[in-house]
Amino acid sequence: VQLQASGGGLVQAGDSLRLSCVVQGRTSGSYGMGWFRQTPGKEREFVAAISRSGGTIYYADSVKGRFTISKDNAKNTVYLQMNNLKPKDTAVYYCAGDVIYAGEFGEKYDYWGQGTQVTVSS
Repeated sequence: VQLQASGGGLVQAGDSLRLSCVVQGRTSGSYGMGWFRQTPGKEREFVAAISRSGGTIYYADSVKGRFTISKDNAKNTVYLQMNNLKPKDTAVYYCAGDVIYAGEFGEKYDYWGQGTQVTVSS
C-alpha cells in the first residue's frame, strides 16, 4: 500500500487549499486515515482523522471550524479542505493510514505518504 499526498502550495493568509491523499494498492474504505503536519524542529502534530467508513471524524482544536477531512472511497482518496489559512498552518502535511486505527496518535498508523508542503504568507 502506498499513500500519495498532493495539493500543497504557497498561499496568502485567508486563502484555501485542498490536500489529497490517494491510497494505492487497496481501497481507502479499508483504512482509517489521518492528516498530520510538521515544521522543522518541532514534533509531528495531529490535524484530522477519519474512520474507515467516514462516520467518525476527529480534529485538532487548532483547526476546528477551518479544516474539513473527507474521503471518497470510490476514488480511493482522502481530502483535507483547509480554509482561512493562517501563517501558523505552514508545515509539511502528511497523510497516514491504518486498517484499524483512526485518531490522533501517529505511531498507531502503519502507512505514511511522502508529505506535501503548505506555506501561508501573512
